[in-house]
Amino acid sequence: MAKESGGGASALRLIGNVRALDEGRFVFDAMVAGWGDQQASRGLAESTVWSRVLVIRRFGEFAGRYPWEWSPGDLEDFTVHAISGPRPAAKSTIRGYHAIIRLFCDYLTDARYEWMPECEQRFGSIPQQVCHEWNTVAHLADYEGRPTRRALTYDELEQFFSATDARVEAIVQQGRKGALAALRDAQIFKTIYAYGLRRAEAAGLDIADLRRNGQAPRFGRFGAVEVRWGKGSHGSGPRRRTVLTLPEFDWVVEGLAQWVDLARPRFTDTPGGPLWPTERGSRVSLRYIDQRFAAIREELGLPSELSVHALRHTYVTNLIEWGYTEKFVQDQVGHAYASTTAIYTSVGDDFKNRMITRALARIYGGPDAEPRP
Repeated sequence: MAKESGGGASALRLIGNVRALDEGRFVFDAMVAGWGDQQASRGLAESTVWSRVLVIRRFGEFAGRYPWEWSPGDLEDFTVHAISGPRPAAKSTIRGYHAIIRLFCDYLTDARYEWMPECEQRFGSIPQQVCHEWNTVAHLADYEGRPTRRALTYDELEQFFSATDARVEAIVQQGRKGALAALRDAQIFKTIYAYGLRRAEAAGLDIADLRRNGQAPRFGRFGAVEVRWGKGSHGSGPRRRTVLTLPEFDWVVEGLAQWVDLARPRFTDTPGGPLWPTERGSRVSLRYIDQRFAAIREELGLPSELSVHALRHTYVTNLIEWGYTEKFVQDQVGHAYASTTAIYTSVGDDFKNRMITRALARIYGGPDAEPRP
């Protein structure tokens, strides 16, 4: 029969009258399963729970010991290993590992789950918190991403989209297969930029997500995009938002109409479903989008640090340069905090020069002078 105990001890999942062949592994698996249930009970997405459990198992495998034997030194060795080698983990990644391990240790040392007396009885030692302020990464800066990540310049953006269009024309002229796929790829990248989307948001779009905007009838059925797979916070699951078509991006309407009405029906007979189907009718993958972007980037000789996400950075930067308020931009791109939107913004020299020109004119006079208050 199942072992009886109180205060959340049902998470022990230990069978009192069964002797496990590997008792240490048996208890560790029960710990991980119980913690996974606790995380799921908080409403976290299944993928978030799974990724956190994976970190705990990786840490346990690296330490070569079970949680009731872990020490702060194991965490420090794990951290040094992660930041060493040819592909060191970013500081934000390490901070995430530390947070997950801290949560797991908090769970094990919580008296309500009775893991400490259970381990004391079975192994003669108890779990402890191995994450402390003196051996974990502190969150000292708002932005911990790579400094090389940036928005595309206007010239780079023009080169990139010109290359995607040229690829379609070249395939057609050569009479080769793949023109429709090339047209789809070009429109995917234009849509990502014109609506400031993440890769997963763009790949997850369906025909039904293209909406009208009563305040902008000139854009017809492409007045807005309903994003149903927006990035959530702390594993809460997708966050929905509506992204409006802006007049600066009116050119995307013609491209979407061409794709939806003429090109897409040659991929599938289904009027609904994925906006970007493949030749087999499935949805384009994130990996495919990355590969196509990288191929065009390499063809043009653009910097290797530029990724698909750079198009989203470019969208935010351009909107700020064009005078849209930070709150509007924040809502368009689905940022929970204005500080995140600020991180994405890297206004260009043209914008800065316009600002300094206006300031000089305001102070010293000139054609751009504005009346002083």
